[in-house]
Amino acid sequence: MNVSRDSDVVELDGPPVYDYGDKVRARRTVRNDGTFPGKDVGDILVTKGAEGYVVSIGTFLQRFYIYGVEFIETGRRVGMKRKELEALSSANHQPNEALLESHDP
Repeated sequence: MNVSRDSDVVELDGPPVYDYGDKVRARRTVRNDGTFPGKDVGDILVTKGAEGYVVSIGTFLQRFYIYGVEFIETGRRVGMKRKELEALSSANHQPNEALLESHDP
């Protein structure tokens, strides 16, 4: 079984792809991995195609940016990886599409 673990990716070597206020869309359905309070592990948090806005930017494992996205329909704020999002509009800049493509599985 071939599993992609992003082992060679260190996003923190560069600036975040998304910025505060950027409108984004979920590229895939995201389920609770146990870190979202009030929901059971496996519960769907975000459905593919859901739209929202980046409201926070954090890091994970000193390697990845995690974007806090406030989703419009549910009002739910969910931490998302870059590869789980696609840009719809940008508050201050356009995301670096070459960077997006170079690290996606």
